[in-house]
Amino acid sequence: MEQVDYTQLTYLVILGSVILMWFVVQNRASLGKLIQQAMIWALIFVGALAVVGLWDDIRQTVRPMQSVVSEDRIELPRAPDGHYYLTADVEGVPVRFVVDTGASQIVLNQNDAERIGIDTGKLAYMGRAFTANGEVRTAPVRLKSVAVGPVQHSDVRAVVNEGEMGQSLLGMAYLQRFSSIEITGGLLVLTR
Repeated sequence: MEQVDYTQLTYLVILGSVILMWFVVQNRASLGKLIQQAMIWALIFVGALAVVGLWDDIRQTVRPMQSVVSEDRIELPRAPDGHYYLTADVEGVPVRFVVDTGASQIVLNQNDAERIGIDTGKLAYMGRAFTANGEVRTAPVRLKSVAVGPVQHSDVRAVVNEGEMGQSLLGMAYLQRFSSIEITGGLLVLTR
């Protein structure tokens, strides 16, 4: 249990009382206005406390997070933009993917590839991919490990996209490692 320092608490109470008394004396002619402003600040303070106390619930609503239910099941809530996002540890580095059943492979953008230790300048961009934005060049890579909680896969094939891409994609080459992919009630459920 934490020890309370009564000298600091006493000091803060005295300081607060002096400041409060000064405001009252300075504004005694308009005491009603002072009370109104004090109530507004009290409501702002209570609102700030409520936000701090409910922050986890607010964050989950604004930006839903994935949950690994077991070693055999991953649940991904639909984000407000309608997509499903999965954060996986790739080579021990967290990478946020958009789940894309239209992509055939795992596609890393340049930034994510560099964060996990791939030297993108030395890759051979000899592959081609056709995207909604046109044709892009890709380079094949092997990922030693891709883990989502206790769900781990090793020696995973992927490609690095040479073009501009805001988000890395988790395509069918990874999703097919699961026996079932189901979308139900705003959740994407991956089952091994």
